[in-house]
Amino acid sequence: MLQLLRARLLEAVATAVLSAFGTWWFWNWPEEHHVNTFVSTVESGDLTKAYGIWTQDQDWQQHPERYKAYGFDRFQQDWGVGSQYGTIHSYKFVLSRSWGNGVITGLDINDGKTPVFLWVDRKTKAISFSPVELYRPIWDTRWDPVTH
Repeated sequence: MLQLLRARLLEAVATAVLSAFGTWWFWNWPEEHHVNTFVSTVESGDLTKAYGIWTQDQDWQQHPERYKAYGFDRFQQDWGVGSQYGTIHSYKFVLSRSWGNGVITGLDINDGKTPVFLWVDRKTKAISFSPVELYRPIWDTRWDPVTH
């Protein structure tokens, strides 16, 4: 009887620990998935669709005046073939952190020296450039720290 109680207690503690770890590990997954969809769409060259993902409005062409602050022309400059990234042929997530009511993701695009930081609003899933840049831990050698 005592052994059964110990086994059930151990099982409950292990389940709680694994659940907590899983929740922590996958906490930003929906936003990371959204950014992954966005960058894959840019990589495919469909900037019209990518802008709809960025704004979280697939019908943005029906009312472009809503997005004057960051219009499609500017978006094409930032993400098109002539952008600082050029044609995107590879990318990988280098970090993801919760920040405020959203998630900051760092992406290494085309094996660049420093990542591009994107912010995703948790509620609306709209994407924008992050207002802050994160720094890597000292032990992480995947990319150089951002210097100002």
